[in-house]
Amino acid sequence: MSLSRRRTVGVEEEFLLVDDHGVPSPAASQVTAGAHEGIEHELQQEQAETGSLPRTELAQLAEDLETRRDGLGRLAADHGVHVAGLGTSPVNAEPTLYPDERYRRMVTDYRTTAAEVLTCGCHVHVGIGSPQEGIAVINGIQPWLSVLLALSANSPYWHGTDTGYASYRRQVQDRWPISGPTGAFHDPDEYQALVDTLIRSGVILDVGMIYFDARLSARYPTVEIRVADVGTEPDSAVALAALCRALVDSAVSGTPWPSARPEVLRGAAWRASRYGLTGDLVDPMTGQPVPAPNRVQQLVDRVRPALIRNGDLDRVETALHQVLERGTGAERQRAAYARRESLSDVVLDAVERGRPVRSGPVDHV
Repeated sequence: MSLSRRRTVGVEEEFLLVDDHGVPSPAASQVTAGAHEGIEHELQQEQAETGSLPRTELAQLAEDLETRRDGLGRLAADHGVHVAGLGTSPVNAEPTLYPDERYRRMVTDYRTTAAEVLTCGCHVHVGIGSPQEGIAVINGIQPWLSVLLALSANSPYWHGTDTGYASYRRQVQDRWPISGPTGAFHDPDEYQALVDTLIRSGVILDVGMIYFDARLSARYPTVEIRVADVGTEPDSAVALAALCRALVDSAVSGTPWPSARPEVLRGAAWRASRYGLTGDLVDPMTGQPVPAPNRVQQLVDRVRPALIRNGDLDRVETALHQVLERGTGAERQRAAYARRESLSDVVLDAVERGRPVRSGPVDHV
């Protein structure tokens, strides 16, 4: 694949809206009311979402993401709140449902699972040529998604306590009836038949509740990869997007990759959620534990030809070296807490580290 024929990639990032003390604030209605395209509300009033345009150039993607994060930050500041790139809220929070009929139906059907959830993810859309190609992608990338989860882990705290997990967001998301890894699909018809069955049965309300780790987008000609916690820094999503694109390229070129049992995939995701990069990860194709740095290297080696073709290898290797050296977001959150044993400090540290260069510092109270 030539550079001129690279796949498009787009990113959606969800953020917490917090006050000067780091407490989630129900400000989304006001913050998103005057937003331009690419900034939207989410399930709870304490969060908002940004979305990039589909891009082939990572530099353009990075600019899009920073522009939208900066725009959201300015809108938030106009209403006395700040933006924090955290997978969950470190401080205790009681979410406030965004006033939307679909969301009300979700709370009616799913009760505490919907009412309590306040999580922020990073979803990557990679362009595909057809639904059939998308199915090949969904089947092929499953064994590697737990590595992306481990790399992005950024949610160790929940309701004011350290959960012991690197990505507790994953545990919260797994409460939904249809979430996580999937077994192999034969073709798009089988995939669609499953979606139709889940809706017809009443297990989910609509196609928007297909919370698979990787799914065919209902709106765009893309595969949407949904495993990652949102990152704190503005550029954190760019290397993730490059890896996702390389995985998609690799999954549809050459010999199909071997599949793995969904039960083993779920176990691999649990271990990535529990330990991030501080313990062993699981190779779902062998069932064997692998030291996290080695498993990350296996991923890079697997997609290296695609990274080179796309011109993304240097950026990805630099980003991976940084995260392996300084730790995941979860480790950095715990380090921020250790300085004064203050969960508010964890949130405010994330606000500062997530602020685009063009923005000024936040005034702490």
